[in-house]
Amino acid sequence: MNGAGGTPGGISQFLIGLVCAVAGGWLLTNQVHVSSGGFWSFYGYSSFGLSLIPFLLGTGLIFFNAKSVIGWLLLLAGLTIIIVGVLANLQIYFRPTSLFNTLMMLGLLAGGLGLIAASLRSRPVADTSKE
Repeated sequence: MNGAGGTPGGISQFLIGLVCAVAGGWLLTNQVHVSSGGFWSFYGYSSFGLSLIPFLLGTGLIFFNAKSVIGWLLLLAGLTIIIVGVLANLQIYFRPTSLFNTLMMLGLLAGGLGLIAASLRSRPVADTSKE
């Protein structure tokens, strides 16, 4: 019987690593506060609406002709501008916590990922046949 990932590694090692990695990742992300710093401004005015223009033009062209290359390019450019704009304006803060809690969170995450990687690593199978 093969283990995790079709390798001879242990399924129990994989599951323990998965639990540790998920717990460490959840604890770490639970300490992060994300807020928005506002959207773009252009000479003091909000210019987020301008980023919608390529998206709306592309959507209109695609509804008119679904094979329009320019429409698809405008749609993808508009989506990219919107996503980059939202991500660029996020402010991410790590909430104050004790050193012990930080080490526990990072230790669980790193240890869990290490156990997962070790369980997926191919190991030579011992020859148990008698000749």
